[in-house]
Amino acid sequence: MLQSFGVMRFGAAQGAPEAEFAGSAATMVFMPKPSRYTTAHAEAGLDAKFPEIETWPNQFPGYEIVIDDPEFTSVCPKTGLPDFGMITLRYQPDKACLELKSYKEYLQSYRNLGIFQENVVNQVLEDVVRWAKPVWAEVKGDFRPRGGISTTVVARWPRRKSSARQ
Repeated sequence: MLQSFGVMRFGAAQGAPEAEFAGSAATMVFMPKPSRYTTAHAEAGLDAKFPEIETWPNQFPGYEIVIDDPEFTSVCPKTGLPDFGMITLRYQPDKACLELKSYKEYLQSYRNLGIFQENVVNQVLEDVVRWAKPVWAEVKGDFRPRGGISTTVVARWPRRKSSARQ
């Protein structure tokens, strides 16, 4: 037979949920966790001056171009640790195609930049659309695991009306 001896609390780590066991009923009490990420972290890198991506006149209609950068690097704005991943750009050119060396130099401008992975993918998409004006485009960031978690971010253009950046 179980007996109650007051309240037992589990979850000593800061912000960890605490379980309270009083009598035969168990309830979970979640302690408020202070925010460790700020608006400055979220916006980090978005105000950087990225180089122009040069283009050249497209000669054919209706085909797809796929460009992979398997050695993409940037820096986490919170921890300062490097992020490694593959950036894949898929697009259908309209009147202009991206010049590959220029695009490569553009991606290298992220090398020492503190910017979240999600923002990398969306910023690359916006810049590709700005310079090449494709029929459609998709940027995929497949980032290598850190702390056992990997991230894949996909952004597409044209964007849905509700997903525009404020």
